[in-house]
Amino acid sequence: MTYAGVALLAGSLSLALWFAGFLAPFQHAFVLLPNSDGSAVWFPSLGMSALLILAGSLAAATAVGHFGARRSFPSLGGGFLALAILSLVESRFFSIDILFAPIALAASLSAVTMQIKRLRDNDTELTKKLIASSRNLESLQADNAGQQLMSGLKLLDIVLAPTEAVLFRRDTDGRLVSSARLRPAQGNLETGQNSAWRDGVRLCEKAMSEGEIMVMSLGPPDSSTRIALPLRHEDRTVGALLIRVTREFDDDDRALLGAIGGQLARNLQREEANKATHERSLVDFFSARGSQRKLEALYALNGAFLEQSVGVNALSEITDGVALGYLDGRIACVNKSLLALSGLSLDQALDLSFFDLLDRFRTDVFDEPALAVRRVLQTGDAYERELQFREHNETYGLRISLVEDSSGVSKPESSRASNQMKGSSQPLCLALIIKDVTRIKEYEQLKSDMISLMSHELRTPLTSINGFAELLTADEELPEQAKEFVTIIANESQRLSRMINTFLAVTDLQRSDRREFLKIPLRLDEVVKETIANLQPAAKKRRIRLVEQPTQRLPPVAADKSMITQAVKNLVTNAIKYSPERTTVTVSTALEAETVRLSVEDRGYGIPAEARDRVWEKFYRVVREGQEKDEDSTGLGLSFVREVVEQHGGSVDLESEVGRGSKFSFTLPRL
Repeated sequence: MTYAGVALLAGSLSLALWFAGFLAPFQHAFVLLPNSDGSAVWFPSLGMSALLILAGSLAAATAVGHFGARRSFPSLGGGFLALAILSLVESRFFSIDILFAPIALAASLSAVTMQIKRLRDNDTELTKKLIASSRNLESLQADNAGQQLMSGLKLLDIVLAPTEAVLFRRDTDGRLVSSARLRPAQGNLETGQNSAWRDGVRLCEKAMSEGEIMVMSLGPPDSSTRIALPLRHEDRTVGALLIRVTREFDDDDRALLGAIGGQLARNLQREEANKATHERSLVDFFSARGSQRKLEALYALNGAFLEQSVGVNALSEITDGVALGYLDGRIACVNKSLLALSGLSLDQALDLSFFDLLDRFRTDVFDEPALAVRRVLQTGDAYERELQFREHNETYGLRISLVEDSSGVSKPESSRASNQMKGSSQPLCLALIIKDVTRIKEYEQLKSDMISLMSHELRTPLTSINGFAELLTADEELPEQAKEFVTIIANESQRLSRMINTFLAVTDLQRSDRREFLKIPLRLDEVVKETIANLQPAAKKRRIRLVEQPTQRLPPVAADKSMITQAVKNLVTNAIKYSPERTTVTVSTALEAETVRLSVEDRGYGIPAEARDRVWEKFYRVVREGQEKDEDSTGLGLSFVREVVEQHGGSVDLESEVGRGSKFSFTLPRL
């Protein structure tokens, strides 16, 4: 219905009431008869009356339609007041009746009708959006709420193995009624006549009123523990979960129950929301602002669904297999890569539970998926394993992790339970990532074979070459030119041998199956003294002053002495090597808050800013302006330092200025 239609309807009704005489008493109140000559008041003709009434009606309908009732009604009220004054003035001084009562009635009816029309239009659009959103939401969930609740209880059965679990919700009278049950005990508990049942209901009532998990130990002959968990979501308690277990109940179980209870609460609340979709509030219906807020919220909801669908669709393009599972065991989504790895179709995968999907990847090292999921839920730490399927000659990397909402929007389901979880995050779902690492393992094997080749097939002939070259050098009868050539052979073979040994050491540190360090309490100041004593001859040969900067007594660090000593030696050797003659290399140690720092400072050439991040890389050598790369350098010394320090839980650092020198340092955690 258009503005004109609303105006015509309201104007026609007002015009009919006017000519029927129903508005005459009201109109007389706004007409002042002239008292000079007693002449009668002039009334507009029928056509003019209809035109005035319809004009007022159309003006009111247009104002409300364009600006809304909240902004239009004050203006309409002011217009009515002005029109009433005008009616009094016109009738008193000009003997003219401007039909205030029928015009005001037509405008009022038109404004109210237009507002009702706007409310109805918003409500219609709101209903359409609600229905569409409900259908979209239901397409991602189980067929009914009962299946969802039973799925959640199955997860509870796997990780806690209760002898009985009952899910309660409140009915319309506020009483707790059973919605789902896992392994009911003997007897007809639904009747409420059983005393154990009544005690359980009272425990649930207490848990819901206090918002905390309630635990009650039962004595012989039962010897079990009864637990009542309030099901809360967004500060609203929607039900309770009553559990009976025969084993000891601890804090890890409390955190796990909080996470599962949150999912069950959302399932219960979702069904209530779906029911409320078709209910209409009289207050909201007559409030355009309230209806508009609902409409805007639904638009935002549709936008959120669209964003989620984009994220889900993007998962299909990832080469790794990815699946998300709700905390009640249902699969939320699964991408094409995981379907291919599991040998399932999409329909088959969605018919399975999260645990059924995990069962398809069972191996000798991953034979209890339920235990893995329980550990993830209790600790919040990711579970990672490498799965080998020898019959197919394939290797998969498996990772199960807990997806949490750390935005602070979600509220904790239980105050105690949330304190047990990591930080203040809210568990949302479980994430499964399966990665085919078969090719990577083949490359690693090839790399290992190459290292083995270098270790055995290259070092052996190099040792022979170097040994025979040294023997030839010692031969006094060897011609001088030949001796020069043999010396070059000996030096180059030694350099190549050092490079191979350093490369093998760095590679061994980077291997995934590297050996564990032999860590002992180690004092870095003693390592510094030992290193300086060993390298003083090399420093004096290059006319470098090598000194230790005195410091206070330091606490020890947990470290492998041989590895840390070699790392310090590499730093000091580099400082001596790249410092001009008659300069000083200073080695110092310092105690920091949680670490001990060792620094090697020189007054050498310095390192350009663009090269400072790369000097720690393997085989990288700095090229300075006007100089070529140092052919005597392997580019592995600093890489070795970084690997050793980082595997000890420390970090490396570099400060340098071209032409003024460099300061290399590393920190290790103190004991």
